[in-house]
Amino acid sequence: MVHGFVIKSGFDANIPLVNALIAMYGKCGSIAMAEALFEGMTVRSLVSWNTMVAMYEQHGDAVEAIKFFCRMLTEKVGFDCVTLVSVLSACARSGALDTGKSVHEFARNHGLDTDARVGNVLVDMYAKCGEISNAREVFDSLRVRGVVPWSALISAYANHGESAEALKLFSLMKTEGVRPNSFTFTAVLVACGHSGLVDEGLKHFDSILTDYQMSPTLEHYACMVDMLGRAGRLVEAYEIIRGMSMRPDKCVWGAFLGGCRLHGNLELAEFVAKDLFQSGSNDVTFYILMSNMYFEAGMLEDAERMRKAMEDMELKKTAGRSAVNQ
Repeated sequence: MVHGFVIKSGFDANIPLVNALIAMYGKCGSIAMAEALFEGMTVRSLVSWNTMVAMYEQHGDAVEAIKFFCRMLTEKVGFDCVTLVSVLSACARSGALDTGKSVHEFARNHGLDTDARVGNVLVDMYAKCGEISNAREVFDSLRVRGVVPWSALISAYANHGESAEALKLFSLMKTEGVRPNSFTFTAVLVACGHSGLVDEGLKHFDSILTDYQMSPTLEHYACMVDMLGRAGRLVEAYEIIRGMSMRPDKCVWGAFLGGCRLHGNLELAEFVAKDLFQSGSNDVTFYILMSNMYFEAGMLEDAERMRKAMEDMELKKTAGRSAVNQ
């Protein structure tokens, strides 16, 4: 309706107005309409190009975002910090490290690498691509470090098995007066879990509410249940689940059942699984975990019963990584 009014009123040659329409269609998921509008423009501004690159990145089409940036370079459009933030975010999303390094070089050559927004996303891009030394180099060069680069670097250390460095960085972050957010705490709990620091993990988990007045998220709960489960502290894990202020999701229950399997606690797993199945939970992970536990305990009939139940409900194991180690 607005688009039609713009055309009828002769405003379709108004570049800022068309840019706004492109952004609107992009946010509404009408990618084809946004593309048609862009391609129909006789004159485009840098904002026009940036809007398209950002649209692709925000909709998860990292490849198209990077291709569009390459087109900008070919057509000698130029770029700015806004362009680079979108392209580097696309590189982070898709793991396009080589492209990310090239974009970093563009930023450095044009004096844009000192921009806080570009610096933040560079840390995130290198961290997600596993280039921790490069992420740390960019991080150390930032004049102002907010919660985003701190969290990205802590997460990178945690996810690559450098838990001690992650926790050291978290301590430094607090010393410098930077307030952690939900993502920071997820990274910290992952670090504690990977290094078996259960009591320290509990301390950080409790501090989410007591020190920062934030509510733990489902991801925080899943981290804690997984951590306690791996340590064999299954009763404590179950108590945390029962004390949740929100409904546990499949990641939380999957982590708990994974802990039961790891420590051979079939009785507790059966107790929980029975409630889950009676409540109508048909997640395939639960059935696979129970079937495997029965098989490992030599209870072949029960294992087959789980497999048969999966077949009857046409449950199939989804491709990709599971929330729990099977």
